[in-house]
Amino acid sequence: MRLLSSAIRLAAFSLGLVFAATAVATEDTQLVESINAYRSQGQRCAGQASQELPPLASDPRLVLPANSVGDLQQALARATYPMVNVQAISLSGPRDAQSAMTAVRESFCQVVLDPQFVDIGVSREGREWRIVLARPLLAGRLGDWQAEGQKLLEMINTARTQPRQCGTQSFAATTPLAWNAMLATAAENYARAMANNNFFDHKGRDGRTPGDRAELAGYVGQQIGENIAAGQDVARKVVDGWLASSGHCANLMNPQFRELGAAYAVDPKSDAGIYWTAMFGTQ
Repeated sequence: MRLLSSAIRLAAFSLGLVFAATAVATEDTQLVESINAYRSQGQRCAGQASQELPPLASDPRLVLPANSVGDLQQALARATYPMVNVQAISLSGPRDAQSAMTAVRESFCQVVLDPQFVDIGVSREGREWRIVLARPLLAGRLGDWQAEGQKLLEMINTARTQPRQCGTQSFAATTPLAWNAMLATAAENYARAMANNNFFDHKGRDGRTPGDRAELAGYVGQQIGENIAAGQDVARKVVDGWLASSGHCANLMNPQFRELGAAYAVDPKSDAGIYWTAMFGTQ
């Protein structure tokens, strides 16, 4: 079985051309679902434990011919995908999505578990597969961190008005969360720490946990929860990703939480570009 991977880091641009993507076949869709299921649970990869990650969003602009050997940069320019970073995996030999996923786990776990990637496209021609993961250019239309944090609050509260299945857990509709300035400060400080120090983890570089960070901000709670995200350029994508991930979804729907603070931070030098933190609490 031949396995290839190529990566490109470059400035975003767009040629304004139209790209006609072929429909995603059933096996392609199954592989995307398998990759997202793999990301949704902590994994051991290259001797390290990964965090639970939100699902990758399927983007038809990333569905490139499986047997093409042309320039990846040019292909995505024609597709008008404004990438900042992209990585392509080529597989030769897997007969179905299950076999392809086995090859991905064995040889490319670091790629599919990289939190900077937020979009995916998969194509298949016979036993030739191409998996493209990418992070787009930030839209640049965000408000300040408090305004975007309030958007997260509104969207999360909307989600809490409906019963929801989060993995194997069922949640009834529940009460809305209230904005808390101390949790918001803790969230902003941590989003900034991840962005400036280029990491993605619930445990800070200083060893502190979400509970520690809330307490340092002056919030003494009976229960603390935290959701983080990276790479998504708007609040809607962040919440959609959390709702599609069992652990993140459970925090959003937990009826024991009463308050929320949320924020984002940007650092162009970081791998993911933008980092989000939502802190849940009960006093």
